[in-house]
Amino acid sequence: MQDVDVATAWADMTLYITKNTPANSPTYASRCLGYIGLTMYESVVAESADYQSLAGQVNGLATLPQPEAGKPYHWPAALNAGQAYILKSLYNQTSDANKLKIDSLERAVQERLAVANDAQLSRSVAFGRAVAERIFAWSKTDGGHRGYLKNFDKAMKQPTHVGCWKPPLYAQSFSHYPLHPHWGKNRTFLASDAQISAPTFIPYDTLPTSAYYRQFKQVYDKERTLTQAEKECAIWWSDDPDETFTPPGHSYYLATLAIRKTRPSLVKCAETYARVGMAVADAFINCWKWKYEFFTERPNTFIPQYIDPQWDSFWPEPPFPAFPSGHAIQAAAAATVLTNLYGDRFALTDSAHAGRPRDRLRNTEFKVRRFSSFWQVAQETADSRFYGGIHTPQDNQAGLEKGKTIGEHINGLPWRVAPVP
Repeated sequence: MQDVDVATAWADMTLYITKNTPANSPTYASRCLGYIGLTMYESVVAESADYQSLAGQVNGLATLPQPEAGKPYHWPAALNAGQAYILKSLYNQTSDANKLKIDSLERAVQERLAVANDAQLSRSVAFGRAVAERIFAWSKTDGGHRGYLKNFDKAMKQPTHVGCWKPPLYAQSFSHYPLHPHWGKNRTFLASDAQISAPTFIPYDTLPTSAYYRQFKQVYDKERTLTQAEKECAIWWSDDPDETFTPPGHSYYLATLAIRKTRPSLVKCAETYARVGMAVADAFINCWKWKYEFFTERPNTFIPQYIDPQWDSFWPEPPFPAFPSGHAIQAAAAATVLTNLYGDRFALTDSAHAGRPRDRLRNTEFKVRRFSSFWQVAQETADSRFYGGIHTPQDNQAGLEKGKTIGEHINGLPWRVAPVP
């Protein structure tokens, strides 16, 4: 079994568990991907003299277990053990059947690895597990531990200012409370990501000549002229957490596409998942901080009140405020790190939803998407929410801009050892 196949097998299992675990949300999924990706990286980083640990560089993680000097390790075995431990720990609420799948994959991979001897295997397994245990213990202090137990805060006092979010009638969820209102208080992986300034928001105004009104008029006009191709885009990127591996999971899937196409070293595989995981995790923390700072309405509130009382969005509204777009911010963060790793021009075919039954309600097929760059993916992800009628252009533009900043911060970490002058 080749090293790259060990890394991607665990990425596949991660997305399977993400998709098939109850009470899932894009917020909690993004957090898990951050810790899972970082665990993969730290379990194998010592394989290469060109790379270095991020202990002391990420927010609050001062130290990590170190391999014993002068003793041989089998790094895929360390990765295998670490991924099994961190995945079961973060998704403690998943079914017993799913936990057995994780155990089965760990055994199957270990059996296929060509380890020199039992001592080397035991040492490698113990090291990978020790890294995962340390990262999981650190994760418990970030504010999002077991966040699936508190998706909605019924004690929350919701704002009542003009233009504020209201529970939708046409929605993905029928909760009268918005999802994870305190998520923006969680610890970011990078301290610098907690210091990013909030995006600029167009002031509320109901006059048809105002910039605010025109934002919603664009959504209204687009919904009335949607092409079949735009409908296909809207449903492809919906990534409803009740049916898919969520939007951040889709970004993790794109990382796997890049890895399977280029088949890099084991440590670069792990670096890829760590960068994408931490980027989407910090993107969601910032996005949710700003969503609840602005607490803005969506088109399904404004348009029926001021433009057309009979209007409904093409796609049902998610249960949280609009500005900025979570799809856009995480897609831009992922595109920024993947572009840095694999280049500006990278052709890929996204088959994530291939084979899904036709969406009969919207008379639309799930059609495979093809792209020539990661940024093209990010732009289409943002556009899809506009086509769906659940985000205005400013929601998407702010998300893309801030996501790029977050991705640049992740890229700026000292992943590689500085050359000796």
